Formats: sequence, C-alpha cells, structure tokens
Amino acid sequence: MLERHKSVYSYRAKLGLITPPTNTVNEAEWARMMPEGVTFHTHRMPLHADTKSESGKAALMHDLEQVFAMLKNARVDAIAYACTAGSMINPVEALPEMLTQTMDVPAVTTSAAIIKALKTLGVTRLSVATPYADTLNEHETHFLQNNGFSVERLIGLGIGKNGPSDYIRIAETPVDTVASHVRAAFVPGSEAILITCTDFPSLPLISELEREFGVPVITSNQATFWAMLRIAGIEDRFEDYGRLLAEH
Repeated sequence: MLERHKSVYSYRAKLGLITPPTNTVNEAEWARMMPEGVTFHTHRMPLHADTKSESGKAALMHDLEQVFAMLKNARVDAIAYACTAGSMINPVEALPEMLTQTMDVPAVTTSAAIIKALKTLGVTRLSVATPYADTLNEHETHFLQNNGFSVERLIGLGIGKNGPSDYIRIAETPVDTVASHVRAAFVPGSEAILITCTDFPSLPLISELEREFGVPVITSNQATFWAMLRIAGIEDRFEDYGRLLAEH
C-alpha cells in the first residue's frame, strides 16, 4: 500500500510527469483525462536520442535520476518518463524497474506502458502510425518485434529527418491530419492500432477510430496515463478514451 501525502486537490494521488523539452501535448491530453482528486506535476528533461549505446543509456539514467529527485520533493505517488522514443530500451521493463529501485518511487515509462497495454488487450498484429522519420521508425519497428508483436504496417510523417529541431512540429500536426495518417497506416486483419509519440495529438480520435475499425486504439499518452493510474492504485474506468481505459 502506497503511503499517501495528500493535499487539497490531490486527495487520491499525486503523479509526477517527465516530458521532453518541446512537448506540449502530453500535459494537455492528461489534463483532459485526469479524474477528480488526482493531480499531475511536470518536469522537463533534455531529449535523449541515443538509447542503444551504453554511453547513451548512462546519460539517460543520469538525467532521469536528477529529475526524479526533483519530483520526489513533491511527494508524488508515481513518476512517468513520458517519451516514447527515449524509452525504447530492451528488456522493456529494465528502465522502469531500475528507476523504481534506485529512486524508491514507482516508475513508468511510455514504451513499457505501451507493451503492457498491448499485452493486456491480448493483441499481437499491429498497424502503427508515428510522426517520425525513417531512422526512428525502424528503431520502433524492431523494438515492437523484439517484444513479440507483428508490425503489419508502420508509417511516419517524416518529422525529424532534419534533426531534433524538427520535433517542435509534431505538436503542430492538425488532428485531422493525424486521423488521415492513421487510416493510411491501417491494414485489414490488424488486431490493434498503435499511435506513438507523446507529443502527437490523438486523444480525440481514439473512440472514433475504434468505432470505425473495430479494434482497440492505443496511444502513447493514453497508455502511459493508464499505467500511471493503475500503479498509483487508481482503478477508475473511462468511457471516452478507448477500450484500454474503459475495460482495464
């Protein structure tokens, strides 16, 4: 049982959220979903593009430990590192487990939350839509395959091909463009649609796309939010944000 440090607005739980420096969508989508009595408190962290090399992993862990320490001052009940690309590390539970043990607070990462959500829903064949360019799309494809999923199709919008300075454009993508992009990515026979990147605006589309295609829709922010609530002991169900939050 978690020891709660209640405050006036956080009488059920306080959640810590770590985002990349340019991200402006994650907080907006979480704010729409947040239940009464639960609050979230955000800290930004430098972007880590290299999660493959040992030096890259060490640099990521160094920055995460510093930011976790800052958020712990708010006595949060759990902390999420909400960056899809920056948390695609195998084995997928290694990073959240290491952070939980090192920082003594339950930890979630977006990539681990996505894998857990997909397994909870019992799906393996995926149609995937991302905002990314080819290099990151290839990394994501391999990450999903290494965790037991079949990527029927994965397409990106090419944002980032000119370097990290491009990433600010992800949040500027119109929701209608995201919807068209997802429809182009869908392959009949897929068991789920996965929309990745915590800065990619997609929350308003989840229910609409589930009705249209008849399969669960998982997004980076929705999956991270779900995992955070559950690890913090909040079992609320939500009808407007897909099967994951409605049924699990």
